[in-house]
Amino acid sequence: MSSDEQDRPRKTLTIKKTARDAQAEGAAKRTRAGARARLVAQIERARDNTERQKDPEGYQRRQEEEARSARRPSGAGRDAPARGTSPRSGQSRSGQSRPGQAERGQYDRGPSDRSPYDRGPSDRGQSDRPSARRGASDRTRADDSRRGDGRRDDGRRDDAPGSRAGRTPQRAPRLRDDQYIAPATPAGRFYDPFEDDGPAPEFAQEPDHTAASDDAQQSDFAHEADADHDWDAPRERAAPRVDVRSRRPREPRQAETFTVFAPCPQGLEEALTAEMQALGYEDAKAGRAGCSFTSDWSGIQRANLYSRLATRILVQVAHAEISHEDDILDLARDTPWERWFGAEQTLRVDTSAIKSPVQSLQYCNLRAKDGICDRLRELEGERPSIDTVRPDARVHLFLTGHTATLYLDTSGESLFKRGWRLDKGEAPLRENLAAGMLALAGWDPAAPLLDPFCGSGTILIEAAWIALGVPPGISRPFGFERLRDHDAYRWRDLKEDARARILPQLDAPLVGYDLNPLAIEYARNNAERAWLTADSIRFEVGDARDVTAPADHGWIVTNPPYGERMGAEQDADLWRDWATCLKRNFAGWELHVITSDLTLPNQMRLKPKRRVPLHNGALDCRLFGFELVAAGYRDA
Repeated sequence: MSSDEQDRPRKTLTIKKTARDAQAEGAAKRTRAGARARLVAQIERARDNTERQKDPEGYQRRQEEEARSARRPSGAGRDAPARGTSPRSGQSRSGQSRPGQAERGQYDRGPSDRSPYDRGPSDRGQSDRPSARRGASDRTRADDSRRGDGRRDDGRRDDAPGSRAGRTPQRAPRLRDDQYIAPATPAGRFYDPFEDDGPAPEFAQEPDHTAASDDAQQSDFAHEADADHDWDAPRERAAPRVDVRSRRPREPRQAETFTVFAPCPQGLEEALTAEMQALGYEDAKAGRAGCSFTSDWSGIQRANLYSRLATRILVQVAHAEISHEDDILDLARDTPWERWFGAEQTLRVDTSAIKSPVQSLQYCNLRAKDGICDRLRELEGERPSIDTVRPDARVHLFLTGHTATLYLDTSGESLFKRGWRLDKGEAPLRENLAAGMLALAGWDPAAPLLDPFCGSGTILIEAAWIALGVPPGISRPFGFERLRDHDAYRWRDLKEDARARILPQLDAPLVGYDLNPLAIEYARNNAERAWLTADSIRFEVGDARDVTAPADHGWIVTNPPYGERMGAEQDADLWRDWATCLKRNFAGWELHVITSDLTLPNQMRLKPKRRVPLHNGALDCRLFGFELVAAGYRDA
């Protein structure tokens, strides 16, 4: 650095305050508005309540002094507001707001914050307020200081556009970002849109359950009617009242109930009715070749799953009197078939009649089919296809006398098709008829069972499922699964619940014999498809005239060969020799035989205790029941 630079005097940087900065320092403090103003007012009210409770007499004196000071006239000129509190802002020179004035001061704008377009009540002649008198004196001095040519005493010209003579032009106030000027109402009055909103949500306090008592105390202070009350004592807060409203549980929605008819082989009506009542259908009543009851759709599914004796589960959808075959067309057209199936599904219609005067069942069947297809074509624009082998929907028309009834078949294939009998012997016995024979015989599932003419094992496999509690429909599909709005999840839950109730093993032996080795092979294959192990049923090749009893008591339920099954080569002494074996080896057992040969008891030289008419297909049969004793007896 050179010597000249060292001798040169240093300059100091100074910042001069502008006129705008000086005006900002001298301006009054800006007032709060909006949610924050309401919060401050709420805090001030809480503080006043606290002071009033702690020192009610001092609080009353301060209120009276402030009221007198507010009514005291202030001096004229600009020095008047400096001696007290500004009536517009509600604040003293120390910056603290007076009690009772905080709310009004927070919502009203001060003189510096008012809009130049604000024409409130103070501009319309209310000169008794200090601010109004001060404004009048200022305008008087301003008029005196002006000259006739529009110039002031200081030589400046008042050339502001739109300004009145003798009034100092004022600059529009600068608003902060958080300030809001409400639009004018049609009456010219300005309003604050946030004025009636209450406290801000984030600052909302818990409800004061003693607000009513505080208002009563404030009234007592004003009238000095409760001077002896000890306000310094701690006051107990009333416990919040909780209104407990008893809510009535919603009533369960009633499911739609249908009239159901379950057909069965003739002779099993009473047994089927007892089965349905045991399943929970208390109103089941026996009818011709079946029984009727009422149930909802879930109960219909359960009936398909658990019934061992029914052939089908039919839901009645229409019933009316008819006088002509064409009335069947109208009845079918008026039935809401679209609830269960539509044009996208295949259809089959079957017709049966009892003592009906109609001339042709085939024509009645055609009329019912045409009525169903006409309705679906009108509603959906297309008619369903006909499939007589494996349809998606089956409809049954039943005619009796002068009435016609339409049923929706929910089973699909007949219920006696359990799904496990694929190998059939000669003249097989239907599964539901075999289960009906066991029911009519009164077989105890915990007792031994023997079938000396077992064939393909139908009676013994049905007995095993009864003893284990296996539902007969657990392994087969049903027709209702292909209908509209089928609830697959509910149906799955119903089957899972049924599987959970199946027992692991049998309590008594089940034994079957047959002379034909092929029939024994069929029986073993069917038992394996029925999920039965070799220990469940013992199938052996043997002659009924040489078998021995597996226990000291039990049941023999069998379907011996008869009719076409009884060949000409059969020995005529078969029944007599078999009866001799039974008397010798099965004393104390019960024997139940189904046959179409009504002379069988005489050939066996046994007297039946009971005989029940049954139909095995088209054959008119009897179920004979015998009680075996050691000595034996003949018919009288």
